[in-house]
Amino acid sequence: MFARISQLARHLSQPLPNYTQPSAAASSSTIGGSIMSSSAAAEDRGKRMIHTAGCIIIGDEVLGGKTIDTNSAHFAKYCFLLGMQLKRVEVIGDDAAEIGEATRSMSEKYDFVVTSGGIGPTHDDITYDSIAKAFGLPLKLHDDALRRMKALSKPHPSRKNFSWDVPSPARDAKLRMVRLPIDESRDEKDQVLFVDESLWVPISVVNGNVHILPGVPKLFTQLLEGLKPLLLPRLENPEGKGVYRILFSTPMAESEVAGYLTKLAAEVEPRGVKVGSYPRWGRKRNSVTLVGKDKEYMESLVPQIEKSVDGIRVEREEDADESEDEDKGS
Repeated sequence: MFARISQLARHLSQPLPNYTQPSAAASSSTIGGSIMSSSAAAEDRGKRMIHTAGCIIIGDEVLGGKTIDTNSAHFAKYCFLLGMQLKRVEVIGDDAAEIGEATRSMSEKYDFVVTSGGIGPTHDDITYDSIAKAFGLPLKLHDDALRRMKALSKPHPSRKNFSWDVPSPARDAKLRMVRLPIDESRDEKDQVLFVDESLWVPISVVNGNVHILPGVPKLFTQLLEGLKPLLLPRLENPEGKGVYRILFSTPMAESEVAGYLTKLAAEVEPRGVKVGSYPRWGRKRNSVTLVGKDKEYMESLVPQIEKSVDGIRVEREEDADESEDEDKGS
């Protein structure tokens, strides 16, 4: 198969991270001179052009099958439409070492990283704490986030007597959600982003490029949409139209077109174009795709591909399904 997006859960045999060898970010807590260099590196990560992206889905409930992850699929489409190359998606449990290792690794490798999940009020919501420790940062009660929470959140019906002025387990649980990782040597406005005035939930940004988002799909998608205006100036195409996909429907089996597509993939690869082949089980027609940024070049290939795979260009995979009975078979 071509161009598959894979989701990876770390194998238990993988060695644990070696925290005795500090990263550029974590080393700021042990080497005096590195505080400035670490902060400078974070500033650079938060301003440089975005070409690559990574996504970390956090939650035992996802690995256990209780919750179906839709956030990574949404993020993949989000990256594609903005012209960012999503390089990796990882699904990990509520484990501090795993969360820390994954975020440090992706922060180092990719320009733009998001995490999803683990920032709620309960004991197993450990994302903020785990990422703070991984980068050698303290957790700090964020006054503006607390102010927004008080103004915009409503007490649960079961907590009719809840008061912000009276200490209680419920109040402590809420405060967990606004204790954020903060690098005190940097400007907080670059580390805590409020991108939607209808929400009190902030996007906490660590090491300049790790964006911590909630796992609730509605909030995840809404906050990503609010973040978009801040990302556009840092994209190769500021209009966010850097990647194009051309879709073909073919009645030929994958095995029949494999040889041609292999040659085509080698031909177009130097131009930054990828070829994809996708079976459609239970249908007589399969799909072939071209994905890349050179739209004019890709358009020039359409007649050749249609002829070689005995297919037609479509907007959606199902567009040619009504003519299945007339197809030559798969």
